[in-house]
Amino acid sequence: MASRTVTKASARERLLEAANELFYREGVQSVGIDRVIEHAGVAKASLYNTFGSKEGLVCAYLELRNVRIKDRITRTLTRFREPREQLLGVFDALGEAITDPQYNGCAFVRATAETADDSSIRQVADNYRLWIRGLFRDLAEASGYAAPDELARQLHLLYDGAGQSARMDHDPSAATTARTAAASLLASAPLAEGATSS
Repeated sequence: MASRTVTKASARERLLEAANELFYREGVQSVGIDRVIEHAGVAKASLYNTFGSKEGLVCAYLELRNVRIKDRITRTLTRFREPREQLLGVFDALGEAITDPQYNGCAFVRATAETADDSSIRQVADNYRLWIRGLFRDLAEASGYAAPDELARQLHLLYDGAGQSARMDHDPSAATTARTAAASLLASAPLAEGATSS
C-alpha cells in the first residue's frame, strides 16, 4: 500500500491565512499579533522572521487579497469577448465578492482607515487601486472611448460605491445596481473619432 504524504502549510502560509481571516473580519488594529500567532499555531519568532513586524504582516495580507481579487476579476472577464462587455464584467466579479456570506467590505479601505498616511500599508492599498483604475482605463481605451481616463475614474467611483453600499447597507444587489449605472454611462460616453459602437 502506497503511503501518502500530506504537505503541511508553511508557517508563512498559516500566518497569512490567519491574518486574512482575523484582519478582514475584525480589523487590523483590533487584532493583536498574539491572536494571529495563536490562530496560526506558530511561534512568535516565525512572524518576525518572516514579516519583520505587524505592519509587514498587514502588507502581506493585503497583497494576498490583491492577488485573489485580480484572479477573480481576470477569471470573470474571460467570459466576455469584447472590451465593453468586460468593463461591465468587472462589476460581475465584484458581485461575486459581495454575495459571499463572509463579505465585510473592502479590505484596503478598512486597513487604510486605521493607518497613517505615510504607512507602507497605504502604499499597498494605493497599488491595488491603481490596478483597478488601470484596468478600467485599458478596457475603456480598447473599447474606443474618447476619454478613457475620465471614464475609468467614473467607473471606479461606481465600483467603490457598490462595495461600500454592500457593506454599509447590507445590500447584496449593489454590484448589479452599479453595473446598470455603468451600462448607462457607457451608452452615453463619447467614442473616439473612428471608433464604432458594438
